[in-house]
Amino acid sequence: MTPQVGIYLKEGESIEAALRRFKRDCANAGIMSEIKRREYFEKPSVVKKKAVEAARRKRDKKKRLFAKKDKL
Repeated sequence: MTPQVGIYLKEGESIEAALRRFKRDCANAGIMSEIKRREYFEKPSVVKKKAVEAARRKRDKKKRLFAKKDKL
């Protein structure tokens, strides 16, 4: 469950500034990315495949970084 985000208007703060602050808080809490992720149903096999692919990309990136450090 994602945490709820709320803001209080500061003294003399404009609505536009408060809205920007609210949007920034929502982005930091990951609410928009969670909404996009849940927009369509994905089968569990697709979710697992995406997770495996992400892990492979992360592993390959780490290999490249260490190989680059070893050359120096």
